[in-house]
Amino acid sequence: MEGKFITFEGIDGSGKTSVLKGVIEHLNGKKIDNYIWTREPGGNRISEAIRKIILNVEYTEMDARTEALLYAAARRQHLVDTVLPALNEGKLVLCDRFVDSSVVYQGVARDIGVEPVIKLNEFATENLKPDLTLYYDVEPEISLKRISNNRQNQVDRLDKESMEFYHKVRQAYLSLAESNKERIKVIDASQNLDKVIDDTLSILNNFM
Repeated sequence: MEGKFITFEGIDGSGKTSVLKGVIEHLNGKKIDNYIWTREPGGNRISEAIRKIILNVEYTEMDARTEALLYAAARRQHLVDTVLPALNEGKLVLCDRFVDSSVVYQGVARDIGVEPVIKLNEFATENLKPDLTLYYDVEPEISLKRISNNRQNQVDRLDKESMEFYHKVRQAYLSLAESNKERIKVIDASQNLDKVIDDTLSILNNFM
């Protein structure tokens, strides 16, 4: 049996990681254990090391293309070490971010261009696409307030971006969702967490 690859997307502070934890609790409560939960950048030893470089607050001078290449490198290793083995074992893979993040953050918000980023990631992933993507939509004003309230001692390099940057990211996500309606489902992440988790589980139940 082939596994299923489901990705969770959203601007920083959208709450997607908290929702993912809620999904995991639900699966565990149902005694479902044929899944893995992973993240990007990260998910294995090499990719986690690359993550530390990408998010280091001291590297403010990092070039946009360098950033895109680092994400793609981390993604490749993550795919080989973590995602593909799980899919080949027929497992459900729940992944916090994937290629869509690179398209909107580096391709659009960093002004590299969507096509170069897509081409780079087609090479890195051998054109693997998620079976389903859940995008958690929220105004940047709300998401950045959440970051300020919840992560005061864990601010990373991306948390320091401007409001304009995050508005560009959000609009890019919405455009991506509009052009990929079959794969990308939009969830209102401005609601309370329990409601967002319920909406997520409803979509997952219909998908599975």
